[in-house]
Amino acid sequence: MDVGSNSIRLVVFEARSRAPLPVFNEKVLCGLARGMAKTGRLNPDGVSLALQNIGRFVKLGVAMGARLEGFATAAVRDAEDGPDFVAELHRRFGLELSVLEGKEEARLSALGVIADMPEADGVMGDLGGGSLELVSFSDATPGTSVTLPIGPLNLQVASGDDLKLAASIVRQHIESVEWLPQMAGRNFYPVGGAWRALARIHMAQTNYPLRVVDHYAVKRGKIESVTDLICQMSRKSLEKLPGVPRMRLDTLPLAAVLLREVLAVGKPKSLVFSAFGLREGYAFDRLSADLQAEDPLLATCRALARRNARFGAIGEEIFEWSSPLFAEGGSELARERLLRHASCLLGDIAWSDHPDYRAVQALLRILRLSVLSVDHPGRAFLALATYSRYGGGRDVREASVARALTDEESHTRARSLGLVQRLGYTLSGGAPGLLAKTRLMLDGDRLLLELAEDMADLFAEVAERRFQSVASAMNLKPEVLVGGVARLVGG
Repeated sequence: MDVGSNSIRLVVFEARSRAPLPVFNEKVLCGLARGMAKTGRLNPDGVSLALQNIGRFVKLGVAMGARLEGFATAAVRDAEDGPDFVAELHRRFGLELSVLEGKEEARLSALGVIADMPEADGVMGDLGGGSLELVSFSDATPGTSVTLPIGPLNLQVASGDDLKLAASIVRQHIESVEWLPQMAGRNFYPVGGAWRALARIHMAQTNYPLRVVDHYAVKRGKIESVTDLICQMSRKSLEKLPGVPRMRLDTLPLAAVLLREVLAVGKPKSLVFSAFGLREGYAFDRLSADLQAEDPLLATCRALARRNARFGAIGEEIFEWSSPLFAEGGSELARERLLRHASCLLGDIAWSDHPDYRAVQALLRILRLSVLSVDHPGRAFLALATYSRYGGGRDVREASVARALTDEESHTRARSLGLVQRLGYTLSGGAPGLLAKTRLMLDGDRLLLELAEDMADLFAEVAERRFQSVASAMNLKPEVLVGGVARLVGG
């Protein structure tokens, strides 16, 4: 349970793992910090709403059999009556609520981004209702951090909703962060609901083909135009914007001011939005070193494969079986290998769907997964490969969304990989162990499929057609060897 300055959220994860699946995720905007900059105390209406919803959350957690852990951030940390609020939660519900110090909150938020993007390099900014945490990191390690008391709810009181005054207040705080200009030319990673709302607005304004905020990357100048627009709009105009919760309308212009000032001082090359943050960092911090070292994309795909396996997941077998076609001679780049591995793990994701819709369902599911720990071109590649694995054609409208996010070379590679997986599942029926008795190879301009003599029956009419499809997609001549003897293909 995350008791924040503006919102309170309960997230129940399936298990402690590198790819924790949220099986329940609900948020209530309570505004605990609203007016606190003036009174020094938690907002009484917010406290009342928080107590109602925390009571509900505790009951739900108990019914779900969850081990409940809770923490609070800036509002409870800074409020004069914060300790009384924590004591009341313990008295009413038996809830042990940890109050995070600013540096610890910043560190955990940065770990959340690192958990999702191990390659992240630059500065993370986590905007809550009461504070802004800025953390530098590189090599998957949080570095220098600072907590600034300029969350939108505090800023609202300090500026009286005067955006020019708000900008002046924010600029003073931001310019005091001496190390922030080190972000120049690197990435800025915005975290928090208000900044994610700005990302959704930018997506809508530019007709971006995929409405998934996680790993959404945009150049600094492009997002600055949106912050300028938000700051000029009336409340009525803001209400018409898609993807903005009504309870954020009052603070959205302030969130835009905050982002604009951070970008003006830090001058990052690009922004990369993350759906991960404090809660995910809190969970990641409690994993063993071995689990933390796992690749998040592969961990997520393995977890999905386990949940969708029929006879036992064979994604690893498909990955090894396909390697001679893609990794021969060391031509496969590390990123390409990672995506091929992830794709093979996802290869049986739609087996239970109606056969007429499997290809499109698989494509849409991968495109729209809330978190996949891969950038949007990589997500699109995985969707297209799985689409081809299920026999998807080239003229389906849904596939055009994925194609718009990748280049032609990626389309071709995804199609070839998907067809190889389709052949593998045809030969094996999805059952483990059979592919080990066959082998795919390249020999010049020939595509070779070798089967042990007692496995010859696997290569029936459907398998032959799919083998020819692979060869055609890769511009190769198909040839089958059974017990070392060539067999005619296509005759």
